[in-house]
Amino acid sequence: MPTKVAGVFNPDQGIETIGLEDLGEVRYNLGAAELCEEAIRLGEANLTAEGALVAYTGQHTGRSPKDKFVVRDANTEGKIWWDNNKAISPEQFDTLFDDFKTFLKGKNVYVQDLEGGADPANVLPVRVITEYAWHSLFIRNLLIRPDRARLATFVPKMTIIDVPSFRADPARHGTRTETVIAVDLTRMIVLIGGSAYAGEMKKSVFTVLNYLLPERSVMPMHCSANVGPQGDAAVFFGLSGTGKTTLSADPSRTLIGDDEHGWGEDGIFNFEGGCYAKTIRLSAEAEPEIFATTRRFGTVLENVVLDERRLPDFDDGSLTENTRCAYPLHFIPNASDTGRAGHPRNIIMLTADAFGVMPPIARLTPAQAMYHFLSGYTAKVAGTERGVTEPEATFSTCFGAPFMPRHPSEYGNLLRELIAEHEVDCWLVNTGWTGGAYGVGRRMPIRATRALLSAALDGSLKNALFRTDAHFGFEVPVEVPGVDGSILDPRSTWADMAAYDRQARKLVSMFIDNFGKFESHVDHAVRGAAPRVQEAAE
Repeated sequence: MPTKVAGVFNPDQGIETIGLEDLGEVRYNLGAAELCEEAIRLGEANLTAEGALVAYTGQHTGRSPKDKFVVRDANTEGKIWWDNNKAISPEQFDTLFDDFKTFLKGKNVYVQDLEGGADPANVLPVRVITEYAWHSLFIRNLLIRPDRARLATFVPKMTIIDVPSFRADPARHGTRTETVIAVDLTRMIVLIGGSAYAGEMKKSVFTVLNYLLPERSVMPMHCSANVGPQGDAAVFFGLSGTGKTTLSADPSRTLIGDDEHGWGEDGIFNFEGGCYAKTIRLSAEAEPEIFATTRRFGTVLENVVLDERRLPDFDDGSLTENTRCAYPLHFIPNASDTGRAGHPRNIIMLTADAFGVMPPIARLTPAQAMYHFLSGYTAKVAGTERGVTEPEATFSTCFGAPFMPRHPSEYGNLLRELIAEHEVDCWLVNTGWTGGAYGVGRRMPIRATRALLSAALDGSLKNALFRTDAHFGFEVPVEVPGVDGSILDPRSTWADMAAYDRQARKLVSMFIDNFGKFESHVDHAVRGAAPRVQEAAE
């Protein structure tokens, strides 16, 4: 029997129940101080001069979506969107699981008993077993931490086993490489090996909730969310780098969460108990609330370079542009105590358009909202990489395709029904480029973005004069107090308007080509919301 060390846990529901035996010490539910001590003692991580824990993930500095697999069995056969999810057989998963168990014999592990979902009616008890102490602190920060009474009676419904030093065998396990994220949605077990990137754990919980909740008519969303003093909740959809975390951290509004939420019959609720914010080029001036968390004991910095004074250099992307900090939600001063709010009044769909075509804000009809939700458009730029001359369009359906086990139409139809039922205003916000494409234009001023969002959220923007965009058909405000009117018309910001027209036609064609795979799954109204290739107005 493994030796149990410290921490409150349910003795009737130890990790032996899933066959993990002959381990070394099993450290249950250690707190931040103990986990930091362990991580430093074992050489896994170090402290910054200001008290945060900094760890490095080696080869993998981001998720490995091509190494993620779902068990294809009788339960999942007809429910999973197999065009988007790679399959392994139950037999391959069993072999992998047996090899994980053998690999862990005699090794010490850390266990955190946590919860996904702040709504008591939709909570998922999750047990996370990790090889590394800093991983245990990371996931303790990110998920919801039960109190001592709940820990004493905790019964896991999902188990994650994260062992970075394990190497998969493609011939034996059916994997692509030595890295594996294997998800068994029948037994609710996730196995992670060959990667030290901690974000794989939190996104595994998100994947499982994306599978479970639609059957309960609850919409899982890759979004941030906040709520105003009048109870006016807002949801911010967006892919990484579009501003979900930054724009939802508004000192005048209460933060519900920065990345994953559900929308059910009582309103919206956070899946998590923490935040996982990007820190590349983070500054106290632009993002004071997030910056302050990086100076707190208990925060985990991931792949952040330290200078000679052991202070974080957030401008240094030499290890990766995907530098991160993970911290409990209560490190943000105006964070919600409950992780819940009522039905949203506004939905914001964020895109970082590096083509310089999209307006800074546009109003969407429900059909347009579903079209853009299914499209999930943003554009990637290489940032510090040399030789990049053009942006790269990215279409990630539902603003989170790697985490969507079901077909996008299930999520899209559920969202459309909720928007209609609760009469939600929908907006598309471009945090990308204006005055030209990436390399020519400039990034949309965050001050202008915040002013436009404030007008949308307080309702005043609905009273503005709007024009219809010639390419996308959505409505764009002509004038907004406090905002330079020139940026509201992207074409006018380009020195070469003919070049803008060519760029717009190019982007519209990308939208149309991408949406072809969804056309048979949507009605006439949504198909009619597609942009149209046309000559620009004189």
